[in-house]
Order: sequence, then C-alpha cells, then structure tokens
Amino acid sequence: MKIIVLEGSPHKKGSSNMLAEKFIKGAEEAGHTVEVLDVAHMDMHPCLGCEHCGMNGECVYKDDNSVIRDALLAADMVVFVTPIYYFGMSAQLKMVIDRFYSYTTKLSGRGLKTVLITAAWDAGDDVMPYTAEHYKKLCRYMNFKDCGMVLGTGCGSPSMTAGSSHMEEAYQLGKSL
Repeated sequence: MKIIVLEGSPHKKGSSNMLAEKFIKGAEEAGHTVEVLDVAHMDMHPCLGCEHCGMNGECVYKDDNSVIRDALLAADMVVFVTPIYYFGMSAQLKMVIDRFYSYTTKLSGRGLKTVLITAAWDAGDDVMPYTAEHYKKLCRYMNFKDCGMVLGTGCGSPSMTAGSSHMEEAYQLGKSL
C-alpha cells in the first residue's frame, strides 16, 4: 500500500511528528511504502472559495497544492498528522484540507484509507473530541475509510511524548495495516 503522510506541525521535531515517525516505522516494517509531505512548510495559500476550480479543476493558485493533490490521487492511504491548537488541528493542515476543494470529486472517488495522528499538551478528556469528530466527518464526506486514530493527549513536548504510551500505539497502528 502507498501511504502519504501529511505532517501539519510547524515544529519539525515536535510531538505529532514523533508519533508519525513511529507510525511510519510500523507501516514500513509491514511492507508499505510511505512518503512524507511536510505540508506545514510547503508553499500553500488558503482557499478563496472563488469557485474557479468547480470542485474538479485547476485552482487559481499556483502553489504546492498540485504536489499534494498528485500524491494523494496516486495513494492508497493518507495520514493526517497535527498538533492540537486550541482544540483543533493546526492551521497549516486545515489549509491543506480546505484546498481539497479543487479536487473533491477526484479525491472522494478514490476511497482512500485514512489515519489521524494528533498530539496535545493537555491530557483531559475534553481535548480531542472536536478534532476527532471533524476528522470523522471529513471521512464521511470524502468517502475515506478510517483505519484508526492516535489521540496523543499529554504529549506537549518531545520528552513528554517519548515517555508516553502513544509512541507504541502509533507504531502498532502502522504495523497493523
């Protein structure tokens, strides 16, 4: 299976990317091919809602959206990786998802498998529900097949994350595919 990992953290060595590394290790050990796109550091612009693309055409922006689009349209799975900022995904990842608009028809027709990997400082029960529900709704709308979530609460720093059970959870999820 060809897996595209969309890393949405502005911190290249941050907690969510650490969890993604463990997932990738498990997935590669299981025989899958993994490509990482550091979308937080790509040249992206927010969707204007201008309708130029008609949900199935070229976007008015000439940026890295085309790289992400081409990778996703050739993949079997996409992994969304994000820190939790104010109880939601990072703006960097959200912008990429918003830009799905220009190829919604093509992407939703792929039936991609998906995974969500998150990291949050707070360990409370009320930290992840909104992001998890947003992800689930995205899966339903885009005809994605959810294959699991790593909701890394209590992962506010790399040292906190390294000592958490979420590292093994991410590895095992990747290995189980």
